[in-house]
Amino acid sequence: MEAPVVMLFQLAMTPLWLTAAALLPAETLPGCRPSCGQVKIPYPFGIGRNCSIQESFTLDCKRADDGTEKPFIFQAEVLEIRLPVGQIRLLNQISSQCYDPRNNSIQHIDRQLDLPSPYTFSESQNKFTVVGCQTLAYMGSINNSNPDATDYQIGCVSMCRDEDSLSDGSCAGIGCCQTAIPTGGTGGAGLWYYQVWFDDDFNTSGIYNLSRCSYAVVVEVGSFRFQTSYITTDDFMANNSGQLPVVVDYGIGEVPCEEAKLNVSSYACKSENSVCVDSTTGHGYLCSCTEGYHGSPYIEDGCQDIDECAEEHQNPCKGKCQNKLGGYVCYCPKGTRGDPYNGICYQDQELSLAVKLAIGLCSSLAFLFLCSMCIYMIHQRKNFMKLKEQYFRDHGGWQLLEEIKGKQGLAFKIFKIEELEKATDNFDKSRVLGQGGHGTVYKGILEDKRVVAIKKAKFIDESQKNEYGKEMLILSQINHKNIVKLLGCCLEVEVPILVYEFVSNGTLFHLLHERKSIHPFTLGSRLNIAVESADALAYLHLTASPPIIHGDVKSSNILLDESYIAKVSDFGASKLVPKDENQLATLVQGTWGYIDPEYFQTSRLTAKSDVYSFGVLLLELLTGKKALCFQGSEGERSLASNFILAMKENRVSEVVDSQIKDETDTEFIQEISKLAEECLNVSGEKRPTMKEVAFELDKLRKLIKQHPWVPLNHEEIEILLGEPSNDYGTGTTTHYKLETSELSIVSGR
Repeated sequence: MEAPVVMLFQLAMTPLWLTAAALLPAETLPGCRPSCGQVKIPYPFGIGRNCSIQESFTLDCKRADDGTEKPFIFQAEVLEIRLPVGQIRLLNQISSQCYDPRNNSIQHIDRQLDLPSPYTFSESQNKFTVVGCQTLAYMGSINNSNPDATDYQIGCVSMCRDEDSLSDGSCAGIGCCQTAIPTGGTGGAGLWYYQVWFDDDFNTSGIYNLSRCSYAVVVEVGSFRFQTSYITTDDFMANNSGQLPVVVDYGIGEVPCEEAKLNVSSYACKSENSVCVDSTTGHGYLCSCTEGYHGSPYIEDGCQDIDECAEEHQNPCKGKCQNKLGGYVCYCPKGTRGDPYNGICYQDQELSLAVKLAIGLCSSLAFLFLCSMCIYMIHQRKNFMKLKEQYFRDHGGWQLLEEIKGKQGLAFKIFKIEELEKATDNFDKSRVLGQGGHGTVYKGILEDKRVVAIKKAKFIDESQKNEYGKEMLILSQINHKNIVKLLGCCLEVEVPILVYEFVSNGTLFHLLHERKSIHPFTLGSRLNIAVESADALAYLHLTASPPIIHGDVKSSNILLDESYIAKVSDFGASKLVPKDENQLATLVQGTWGYIDPEYFQTSRLTAKSDVYSFGVLLLELLTGKKALCFQGSEGERSLASNFILAMKENRVSEVVDSQIKDETDTEFIQEISKLAEECLNVSGEKRPTMKEVAFELDKLRKLIKQHPWVPLNHEEIEILLGEPSNDYGTGTTTHYKLETSELSIVSGR
């Protein structure tokens, strides 16, 4: 009797987690804990070194003061492990800056987080978030411990006038600011390190009765919702225990699947029913169970068959259900027939010979018809595939593929038409973002949940069709924060389709002429957009090789993101300028009201044509009026002509937008007007370059920031402005490092 008693005692002493693990699919190594507290710990992670695939995947299970258990990895608490997608959720500490009125001091708590290999911060799942009034916080890498790391720095500004200006759930710069974390991180290997610091010139010492503290943190998108109480009270840190969730990506090893499979001993996808997928971080790979199986793919026999028939809520059959490896089958009970998937099973009855013959004949005819249809569809499909291959070849697709292979790390994809049809619901009208003379732009959602803008052009320049692929590669390397990024293209259609980043806040035209009464538009904001747009055009004119002429500069082609940062878009009329040439003979394209009159007369498109169009854009910002208005007399229809006449008659103040007329000294308005007048000179040679325009606008913007209420006379403005610099570029409040890669654009589209 002693042996059974000992066995019962041992069974009673067995941990509950070990007993439950025997009933579940293999997700941990034998003898290892499957969870810590409420968090599941699947292999390759494990509690203790012997339970994980390597040291960097080892977790500690610690007991909190309240008795609950919590898992930790590199000193951060783990909230969730998302095995199929290669992500873990951690708690990230919040940085703060608070003013103490008792001793007139500012107290800093600046946080940093250094992730070990193979972990990187998820660029799509996180945002840098700043909360506060009179707050400027930076996120960056100034890592002296790693001299090979590439420094980066981004900032986010949050301001507010009073408590009434705040709104729960809004994080667009008033009380709360959010911005995307840098793409690529340090060294191009993903963002693995950052630190946070606050600008000392921005603090709450003057508004501590409204808001005493400011906060900054990298946080998971969707896990943070702004509340006005975060500004008016000091409860933000206490309510969140000083931490918020952040998402971290990981991969196994350093090489993609194809290379990893060559080394059988180190290959991590051990289960027979598992597949290997390259990690989205660009380094290493991930393993997952095939459809119909669950468990850990990193363990031998870890992916076990799902018995769909065993659980009632998963049973897909209305009739009888029979499980099989990786799936199931439905059938009617013996003696019945019908549709078991929909529960339509009826008793089998003896049929007459005539009925059987009729059924047989109909079945034969139906079979012949189906065979004919199949043959026809196969023939049509072959023709369709040949046509797609011809389009792909004609548009330079093979050459583009070869070029992409030779450029490591190039984030450019050649899409299949089926992917874009799925992303846009077959180019449904409800997905249309805008239409123009060169094509239609649709909002698309890719399989990885990224939101993109998909441009379906109307025509293509037949004479340059073979160069399309090459020009796509050049275009994809544009890396400027004020130019819409090209993410990929589809070449297997008659007219190629382009895929761009999605810019969420509409166009400058929409803001100026349709939302003007709802959203007051200050002179400072208008100058910001003008400087950013001019900076982008100057970048295309001077840095690209060969240079790029946009050809259709207008307010509807200036997109605004959620922070109202300008992004130049729609290169449908753009041209590549060959080496040793500064102008092109081309069919006149563009938009009435913006077209350079010299270009219209000579058909010679130059960089100064963009300067003229930008001058009209500058007038729109200054006057709030459209470039072309069909109301009034013929002489009043053109904004440019009307403005030039107003300058000659010294009545510019009559055409300036009433929203900004009383906002600043008239001398500033006069300086902007003179610059616009120079851009609109009938002779292209007498117009300034876009570099000079951007430089002058930036100096005016800085003057307004430095002297917002002090009226200056003309001589003082001339002294402050000084002479233009020979250096290219304009200063902005956001610090960002640009790659000096060659640029180009597709001509004639």
